[in-house]
Amino acid sequence: MKTMKTAVLAATMMTAATGMSAEISGNVALGSEYFFRGVDQAGGEALSGGFDVNFENGIYVGTWASSIDFSNGPELDYYVGYGGDLTETVSFDVGYLFYGYPGDSTLDFEELYGSLSFGDATVGFNFSDDYFASSGETTYVYVDYGFSLGENWSLGLHYGTISADDDVAYDEVFGDTVDDYSISLSTEVSGVGVDFSFIDSSGSGALDADAEFAITISKSL
Repeated sequence: MKTMKTAVLAATMMTAATGMSAEISGNVALGSEYFFRGVDQAGGEALSGGFDVNFENGIYVGTWASSIDFSNGPELDYYVGYGGDLTETVSFDVGYLFYGYPGDSTLDFEELYGSLSFGDATVGFNFSDDYFASSGETTYVYVDYGFSLGENWSLGLHYGTISADDDVAYDEVFGDTVDDYSISLSTEVSGVGVDFSFIDSSGSGALDADAEFAITISKSL
């Protein structure tokens, strides 16, 4: 986490020193549930929000936080990445993401991520050499597809699968491979985003989604 904070600070100082233009944005959201890859993180309502700094050369840094119902504190994430266009219809995104749990640092973990977007579809992956709560090496692969349903409505489809390589701890806690699925219907009313989501998972644990519905209200800052 110290490394990630240093990277965010360095990028901000670089902007000030070189005059490189940057766009700063923020967001805040209130959800009836918070599911991460099909696993319940909050046990109910969750308040979240974050800030991003996007530089004109494609580099970005940011932070995001959410209330959760474990670790005696919030989830606090930091990330740095680089994205751009390969062609008129294909874009890419690669980066590093740190998941922090100030209330219990033994839960902290890091991931490398990458994705390719083809029009409205995105294919991506996340890799960790020591996943949540030291449960071992994992790879998460996902596909997202979104499209407009009219002037103010859009539909988003998501499928993801997480797997562990030769790790007994992960198998005991989560199972070797767990798939998660979601369908989200989104709209905007007076500048406020509203998302209605259906979330499901192949996991059989008590915290795995089982045909769950969630509503999220969000606002860009």
